[in-house]
Amino acid sequence: MAGAKAFGIAWRMDLKQVRKYKLGRMDIEAGSGQIHHILPVPSVFVLSTKGVIQFEYVNPNHRIRLDSNVLEEAARATMK
Repeated sequence: MAGAKAFGIAWRMDLKQVRKYKLGRMDIEAGSGQIHHILPVPSVFVLSTKGVIQFEYVNPNHRIRLDSNVLEEAARATMK
């Protein structure tokens, strides 16, 4: 979880959300083995060979995914 926090892509569920998930049979604590209720935001990072972020895509809506063509182009641009 330290990596997600360092990249600024971690969020904490409040107790109301945790209870709602449990009612829907999604036990976050049982699934993760943790009680901190911190989840990562879906994200994609493309880094240079020197470890510098060249492209990032962060969207808290897990239903919206990055188009594979956009990711491929970002990777190609990084290799130039």
